[in-house]
Amino acid sequence: GAASPEQKQKPADTMRSFTAVVLGAVLLASQNVAEAFSPSARSKVLNNLKEMRMTGAGGAASPDSNYVDGTNIGPPPDLPSLLLHNRIVYIGMPLVPAVTELIIAELLYLNYEDQGKPVTMYINSSGTTTAGGQAVGFETEAFAIADVMKYIRPPVNTVAIGQAFGAAAMILSQGQKGGRAALPNATILLNQPKSQAQGQASDIAIRAREVAHNRRTSCELIAQATGKPLSVVMDDCARVKYLQPDEAVDYGLIDRVIRKEEMSPLMKPSFMAQL
Repeated sequence: GAASPEQKQKPADTMRSFTAVVLGAVLLASQNVAEAFSPSARSKVLNNLKEMRMTGAGGAASPDSNYVDGTNIGPPPDLPSLLLHNRIVYIGMPLVPAVTELIIAELLYLNYEDQGKPVTMYINSSGTTTAGGQAVGFETEAFAIADVMKYIRPPVNTVAIGQAFGAAAMILSQGQKGGRAALPNATILLNQPKSQAQGQASDIAIRAREVAHNRRTSCELIAQATGKPLSVVMDDCARVKYLQPDEAVDYGLIDRVIRKEEMSPLMKPSFMAQL
């Protein structure tokens, strides 16, 4: 039978979408390299695409265009991108591979954006386990983040908020000396890695040796950061050891506790001028 009006409309919509994508790619290519990789590049391209749709460059305005009286009100700002623009990295989940990938990518980006300005890393993580103690990641995730923190040139200041358990506590200790801190009600926990080995006895034994190696590596990193003997740190990590912020200062994991009277007055973030 004859094609319905909806079927006739689909090719036209497809062509308009293709045109919009091509125009968006041209706009992105016309920017310089630094701007093309900036956190705001994506939102700029999306805004340009919406403007083209309103003016007819990419076809008729789409039904979901956020325009009021001809002004694009747009979606709310992308908060992680705004934090990244101010050189803030936030770890707010257990250290699973997807989280590690994002944190490392942000650190590398900030390194090549400006190697002179410090980076602030806020940590609220249960490490490689859930809050209930179930293993969800491997210690190598934390080692990768710690290595990149030392690899990049900008100093990385660390701040514990909420919780920094296990591998997250190790990352907290790897911050720039003098720049490691915690908020007053944060909790820091030292423990040892948990094995996730399953299968034959030989496989479990191999995995157990790897866990023991990871435990020693983690304790070595903490010992270097705190100045304590390795044997003391390994004994402390053999069992669960909770540290309140002041106790963490005495232990050497952090350098100070940030209290309300010590916080600097709130300043207008630099990204506000670009919105």
